[in-house]
Amino acid sequence: MDTFSIFVIAVVLVMVIILFMGALTVRQGYTYTVQRLGRYTKTLQPGFHIIIPFIDRVGSKVSMMERVLDIPSQEVITKDNAMVRADGVVFFQVLDAAKATYEVNDMILAILNLTMTNLRTVMGSMDLDALLSQRDSINGRLLDVVDGATQPWGIKITRIEIKDIEPPRDIVEAMARQMKAEREKRANILDAEGFRQAEILRAEGEKQGAILEAEGRREAAFRDAEAREREAQAEAKATAMVSDAIANGDPQAINYFIAQKYVETLGQFANSPNEKLVFMPLEASGVIGALGGMTDMLKNISKDIKPVSGSVPRSGS
Repeated sequence: MDTFSIFVIAVVLVMVIILFMGALTVRQGYTYTVQRLGRYTKTLQPGFHIIIPFIDRVGSKVSMMERVLDIPSQEVITKDNAMVRADGVVFFQVLDAAKATYEVNDMILAILNLTMTNLRTVMGSMDLDALLSQRDSINGRLLDVVDGATQPWGIKITRIEIKDIEPPRDIVEAMARQMKAEREKRANILDAEGFRQAEILRAEGEKQGAILEAEGRREAAFRDAEAREREAQAEAKATAMVSDAIANGDPQAINYFIAQKYVETLGQFANSPNEKLVFMPLEASGVIGALGGMTDMLKNISKDIKPVSGSVPRSGS
């Protein structure tokens, strides 16, 4: 093999090596910044690229994925001079690899310090009660401030979340006592409302019961009056019929009437609760005999009345 052939082979090998050195593959989720002779020239996206060896070089490898940064716990003095400890977490994403590399020296440290200082500023402008109950407001205010500050760096702050707010122990105990007192107060109010409602319902029930009872008494009185009226009408009718029968000279009617009253009176004596001793003709024959005697007496009276009425002188004689 002559010298020329060796030279050609050496040149080809050198070109292959240089080409291999210039080949570059960028992984998914990353971007590479390229510097030519120390100056930024371009940003390589994921995929296969070829750069000029010894002239171009990779300046930095920047992750374009969203990342999480923990904020360490720090003491914060609130507006009402209460000392609390708070920590949180920041979610951010690099949008421009060149700015994130050349506009800020240490991107992670810059975001951390910026978030911590603004956390103290925002939380220090609020009272303790508002601080514990308005975490969403704190997160929103922090996000607006920190995201606006990191835009020149090509970084997008997607979320800032406060993880824990720890008040002093004495304040926690006072809050626990206050919460217990509030719960006892609400329980007492609910008990009083329940008792009041029960009393109202009981009074309403008694009122309705009294109304129904009064209506019942009124209905009963009306029914009793109606029954007495009908009984009086029946008795008056029976008396009228007996009177008509007597006037017509029928002694059976007066016998029936007297016998009825006799039996009713006898029943009242028998139903009386007091001790009594009654002498009367209790046998049926005695009662019939008494009735018969009354009948004969009435017949005699009627006979005496007729002649007298007939002996009255006429006005014309």
